[in-house]
Amino acid sequence: MQDLQTRIEAFFAGGESDPEAVHEVIALLDAGTLRVAEKCEGEWLIHEWVRSAILLYFRVAEMKVHELGPYEYYDKIPLKKNLAAQGVRLVPPGVIRYGAHVERGCVVMPGYVNIGARVGAGSMVDTWATVGSCAQIGRNVHLSGGVGIGGVLEPPGARPVIIEDGAFIGSRCIVVEGVSVGQEAVLGANVVLTASTPIVDVTGPVEVVTKGHVPPRAVVIPGMRPKRFAAGEYGTPCALIIGQRKESTDKKTSLNQVLREFAVAV
Repeated sequence: MQDLQTRIEAFFAGGESDPEAVHEVIALLDAGTLRVAEKCEGEWLIHEWVRSAILLYFRVAEMKVHELGPYEYYDKIPLKKNLAAQGVRLVPPGVIRYGAHVERGCVVMPGYVNIGARVGAGSMVDTWATVGSCAQIGRNVHLSGGVGIGGVLEPPGARPVIIEDGAFIGSRCIVVEGVSVGQEAVLGANVVLTASTPIVDVTGPVEVVTKGHVPPRAVVIPGMRPKRFAAGEYGTPCALIIGQRKESTDKKTSLNQVLREFAVAV
């Protein structure tokens, strides 16, 4: 793998063209042998050279016509194949692009999973939900209808969106710009999280404001905060942590309880 990394980095830096190395990386991503980001000793490690290989793939791949029944596509990236052997359910007209890895037991409704993304075992990508390039979705995650998980290939150093194991992302939520959502957290419907969105914990006597990360098992709903501008005071979007999902061996029961207890719209 070190040799492959060296070849990709040399090509990306303007050295000799090496399409074979690029195709090898994309094949490893597709098979799940390689990934853009992984958790090591509690911290997420981003493999920039793998992301560079994806960018190079757009350079070396040829535009081709892809036909599927009456549909015609013209693109550089083919669709993922051999889904039955991989134990992945894909409902028409859902799309999983080649170079994305979806683990066994996943269900992808008519949604979209882009190149470089990874979706963990037992997760659901519901109708019209999108998983952007290089996003990392954990195991047993539910992405509800219309969820938008942002992708990232550029600029260098930009973090992909990370949704950790057991998280529940409610309908029409948007998570972009490298925001991470901790294990078993719950986002109510319409929560929007960008790198600059204030995430306000209101469960204590004094609010605690952070950005970029939702803690494990946090229950989050959309909110507004007043902000003064030259023209007057207006409400600006934020996300409110209103409680904690209790630890439980029965994750489904735990989720149902928290949705009822906090009256979270999903």
